[in-house]
Amino acid sequence: QVQLVESGGGSVQAGGSLRLSCAASGSVYNRPCMGFVRQAPGKEREGIATIYTTGGADYYADSVKGRFTISRDNSMNTVYLQMNSLEPEDTAMYYCAASQSVCLSLLTPPSYTYWGRGTQVTVSS
Repeated sequence: QVQLVESGGGSVQAGGSLRLSCAASGSVYNRPCMGFVRQAPGKEREGIATIYTTGGADYYADSVKGRFTISRDNSMNTVYLQMNSLEPEDTAMYYCAASQSVCLSLLTPPSYTYWGRGTQVTVSS
């Protein structure tokens, strides 16, 4: 079984930065791909970034490319999402997720197997 716990959400003004963390437990075999998904009120879930926990490529949605960076620390079983140049449109609940599927396929739709409870990010103008 895989458990995911997000942290690092909060409120920030437009142009600011936040870093989300996702602490994972359980076998890496069950979660070779991890990523972040967000959902704004009244909108569908949007896969925004994915990364292979064992090394390799990372992928981004066009809406965050160049502003967000996903990274991993395998020694701490943690994945991070550095979010820069935040915009009010980035306001959403952000979820950490994991899967055995190919990472690129998990951007759209974000059909992960394991999910965290989410952390709120609010960007004010």
